[in-house]
Amino acid sequence: MLVVDDETSSLDSFELALRSFGLKQIILCTNGKQARELLTTRPVDAVLLDLVMPGTSGEDLLAWAGDEFPKLPIIVVTGIDTVESAVNCIKAGAFDYLVKPIEENQLHVSLGRALELSSLRQENLKLKSCFMREDLEHPEAFQDFLTNSKSLFKVFRYLEAVAFSNHPILVTGETGVGKELVAKAIHKLTNPKAPFAAVNLAGLDEHLFSDTLCGHKKGAFTGAATSRQGLIEKAGQGILFLDEIGDLSPAMQIKLLRMLQEREYMPLGSDVAKPMEAMIITATHRNLEELKDQGKFREDLFYRLSTYHVHIPPLRQRPEDLVLLTEHFIEKAAYSLNRPAPRLDSKLKSLLASYSFPGNVRELKALIHNAMAKTKAGQSPFGSLKKRIAAQEHEQQGRPGFTSRPAQTVLLPDPLPTLEEMNTILVQEAMNRCQGKQVAAARMLGISQPALSKRLKKMSTDL
Repeated sequence: MLVVDDETSSLDSFELALRSFGLKQIILCTNGKQARELLTTRPVDAVLLDLVMPGTSGEDLLAWAGDEFPKLPIIVVTGIDTVESAVNCIKAGAFDYLVKPIEENQLHVSLGRALELSSLRQENLKLKSCFMREDLEHPEAFQDFLTNSKSLFKVFRYLEAVAFSNHPILVTGETGVGKELVAKAIHKLTNPKAPFAAVNLAGLDEHLFSDTLCGHKKGAFTGAATSRQGLIEKAGQGILFLDEIGDLSPAMQIKLLRMLQEREYMPLGSDVAKPMEAMIITATHRNLEELKDQGKFREDLFYRLSTYHVHIPPLRQRPEDLVLLTEHFIEKAAYSLNRPAPRLDSKLKSLLASYSFPGNVRELKALIHNAMAKTKAGQSPFGSLKKRIAAQEHEQQGRPGFTSRPAQTVLLPDPLPTLEEMNTILVQEAMNRCQGKQVAAARMLGISQPALSKRLKKMSTDL
């Protein structure tokens, strides 16, 4: 933030006000010439500019900045209370025109709007540059993800663009897809040395919610023998990750909304508010938009939380990751059991590809580790693994809303097709799911790639 005024008393007043708003990087400048030099050498988000100054006047500086930095928000602060002056400044590119003496709230609102506009412009530029790139700028932040999925790499590039914003980020996806890993990746992108605090909100009542996030003072309630920090304070200027945000009660939603709006919180038993400096990341496996439409989740809180929204696709929609992850978990399990890692057979690959994995990566990991642990060294774990998957599939079928196949479900006509027709349907479905990649489709069907190629040629000839 650059403040330009020839009166040192005004500069001191502005600095005091800006620091009370939470701004820390403030540059004070007493003349237009110095301001021009600073603007050309240092990045600035917004400017507070007095009009009447010796040498280069505020009007001259405004005209120059309007040409050189047309997207820089400049707020004119002056004692000149005339319509003509205000109109001239707005025409020259001023973002706002405030007449001294300025009320603190008036300055706060104007400055907040200017900084928000500046932030959005910078984020838009970064988003454009990120989506123009195919590679990641900070691949090390995503090293905990083992993936070849193009859809996940799009998510990573988006996160690189928005991670440095002060706005909340909402992460959605089914259970087990790695939503907390996403939050930790954002932490690595922003400030890995800062704290990372996480809590699962599911099952918390209103009191425990307030105590967990805000902490309490000694004697705040029965049993509060000592003061305790809440997670907001522990997170400091780092990351506060709130998992299962969709499970909040209406009363807890109101409390969270107030904290996000005011950027402050109050420990239980205290009447003094404290600033909330942490970046907020929320996650849920539920459909928040549906909950909003049903009146179960506050609309204003939904829009505040979902300024930036990333959705992690389920494992069944990432067939390119299935074998990669399976082999990785087999190697990890074998290492922990001090035995050689067995090789995947084609039948197991086909079985894995046909299973819906409602628990996603977490379920796959558990299945592999269980199968490896229950077999002796030298024995193949895949027999028990196949039985376990079949049992899981059978168990899931009895649950409401179960879908045994991915979203691209094969619908069979009535009457049923012949076996030859069914072969054609399966080949087409496998090619669709594998986006035309014959090796992956052949693996899914349990046949060799040359055999699949032969079938495709025959289908083409029959047409």
